[in-house]
Amino acid sequence: MLELDLQLATEAPVPSEAEFRQWCELALRQRTADSEMTIRLVDEEEARELNSTWRNKDYATNVLSFPADVPDEFLDIPLLGDLVICVAVVEREAAEQGKALKAHWAHLVIHGCLHLLGYDHIDDDEAEEMEALEQTLLAELGYPDPYADDETDASPIVTTKDSE
Repeated sequence: MLELDLQLATEAPVPSEAEFRQWCELALRQRTADSEMTIRLVDEEEARELNSTWRNKDYATNVLSFPADVPDEFLDIPLLGDLVICVAVVEREAAEQGKALKAHWAHLVIHGCLHLLGYDHIDDDEAEEMEALEQTLLAELGYPDPYADDETDASPIVTTKDSE
């Protein structure tokens, strides 16, 4: 079972809580344990501040993943971690990349959840494994391959505080 805390720190329109839950549950279905996580939807100012604090990058990024790093003996809850998503960046990227907004949201949420599970894309082998899983999960939702035209896009898809 997934316990999802959806925090809206922006006035911008966003997908429904049911959609966020669907995307998270799909990405987390390989995990047999219960999971608790937070998704915080923010504006560019908060995203830039967090990206600067955790990654020393002074710009708003689309998604930051913060895996819970608490030893089990100190915390008896299935805390998976947090995703922080910048709504304006998601919207801008979807438009710039010619992607359906809902498909881009689904991709970023799934990608972020996979980071919380320990997947990464630092080296080519890890990236191929993670991207293949994303493509499979998004296809189950009826969405196209998010990497189909990625050769011309040099911007990061999703970042984690530990990835750089």
